[in-house]
Amino acid sequence: MNKKEIIQLARGLRKNQTPAEAVMWKTLRNRRFEGKKFLRQHPIIIQEVYDKIDFFIADFYCHEHKLVLEIDGKIHDYQKEHDKQRDLIMEEMELNVLRIKNEEVFSDIEKVKEKIKRFF
Repeated sequence: MNKKEIIQLARGLRKNQTPAEAVMWKTLRNRRFEGKKFLRQHPIIIQEVYDKIDFFIADFYCHEHKLVLEIDGKIHDYQKEHDKQRDLIMEEMELNVLRIKNEEVFSDIEKVKEKIKRFF
């Protein structure tokens, strides 16, 4: 996949966000949360070797605090090892990773905001 294709993939994900991501985006967009700039479905390039690009697409990303927010649905119950490896790679890149379950977003958004604030 080249950079242009990665950007197209991210745009597609933005158009098809999950209900939990939509709620979170209403909270984060336009610097509404603590005046911080968040991007959604943001590509994070791990490495580029010749024409091969390894990347992740973060649900939400705040560059100022190098914070990756992942909103985890049920699928993540079945890919814990994959998520763990992905988190380790991002932590090696000096990114902070915070995983939030869909249920948390719907049940107590204020608690979620408090979790996020700990990274500022």
